[in-house]
Amino acid sequence: MNNGTSAAGRLLAALLGAASLNLAHAQAQMPPDAAASDPRVLKWMEGSPPPPEKTIRFADGSFYRFPQLRWSFSHMRELMPTVAVWRGEAPARALPRAERSDIDALTFATMDGKSLTWAESLALNYTDGIVVLHRGRVVYERYFGALEPQLPHAAFSVTKSFVGLLAAMLATEGALDPAAPVTKYIPELKDSAYGDATVRQVMDMTIGVKYSENYTDPKSEVFDYARAGGMLPVPPGYQGPRSFYQFLATLQKEGAHDEAFAYKTSNAEVLAWLVKRASGKPLAELMSERIWRRIGAEQNAYFTVDSIGVESGGGGLSVSLRDLARVGQMMLDDGRYNGQQIVPKAVVDDIRKGGDKAKFARAGFATLPGGSYRDMWWILNNEHGAYSARGIHGQAIYVDPKAQMVIARFASNWRAANGFNDPVSLPAYAALASHLMR
Repeated sequence: MNNGTSAAGRLLAALLGAASLNLAHAQAQMPPDAAASDPRVLKWMEGSPPPPEKTIRFADGSFYRFPQLRWSFSHMRELMPTVAVWRGEAPARALPRAERSDIDALTFATMDGKSLTWAESLALNYTDGIVVLHRGRVVYERYFGALEPQLPHAAFSVTKSFVGLLAAMLATEGALDPAAPVTKYIPELKDSAYGDATVRQVMDMTIGVKYSENYTDPKSEVFDYARAGGMLPVPPGYQGPRSFYQFLATLQKEGAHDEAFAYKTSNAEVLAWLVKRASGKPLAELMSERIWRRIGAEQNAYFTVDSIGVESGGGGLSVSLRDLARVGQMMLDDGRYNGQQIVPKAVVDDIRKGGDKAKFARAGFATLPGGSYRDMWWILNNEHGAYSARGIHGQAIYVDPKAQMVIARFASNWRAANGFNDPVSLPAYAALASHLMR
């Protein structure tokens, strides 16, 4: 690859789910901590115009370098084309509050046995904002860095769980048949890896597809995906796909379907396409109609889009923190929220039940032993029956039915993969659940 293409490849290194952009530098020395990398302290994008050394752009890749990304994640629609998910005309549903002062000092042991307080854990994982609901009430809410209550923050792969919900809802209505071949809805994929796959295999990511998210290999399909979706600039003379749809049609089979869980963003983009075909509506419109207008959201959400206006179902959603918490509470309450049944209880029950543990185990997620995956939600299968929507850099909805607790968190960890967040975050969540149950 030429130098321009290599730089573009490095730009997306964390965006789609792996190690940090400047991995070589990161290994040589630790980056600034949460306090030192605070966008307000560093004065990114302040001034009219901001000084050149404080300006963040998409085109030059600066939006995705650390620590600049700590500003970018709360301002994605200022950097990329987007489409709104309308919240509707109704007033926002108020979140009851019963705030507690005993959470920051809560202590717990990380997965490697280190003792931390709750407050220390937030800084360690570069938390941008976190809301904790207990029995439907806000007991804890904090914002850091560039994030404010009214600002949508990049949710990254939490997006997949919203697409999974919409797909499962359509399935309960008979509009989308999980047992049907993908080609029933998308004949354009007949010559691709998905030509002999079922909708259910896509929903649970048990697809045998040649699609690598190895960011050290410039020939990985993840870079083709990014260029097609407008997430990377294309090099001179580029002749490849110019949209998500064109890219997905190029993917070929590797291995058999339905043998193992394999987390690949291409599957989420196929599911988003299935949802659009089955419903006859764009993703943003469907999500507004089925979820966003009904939960009493405070803010519009939005999706980043490719060159033909197609929403990224694999990681392009941005939402406000409290609205993310509202969705978590809806899931905790069996799909019912704001005085109405929004997601059928059968859908929530199916997610909680989880997927095939043996197939999941083959993927080797060390921080999620005994876990599974269903409808693009992560099932922990722990003693509290917890499950989660998860995105790179630390984005999460965490639902703990036994503790009646919901956690919504946004973060901008310099390391993208959740394997770097989980050793601190998952024990912290478990400790807080036990604390709230006392």
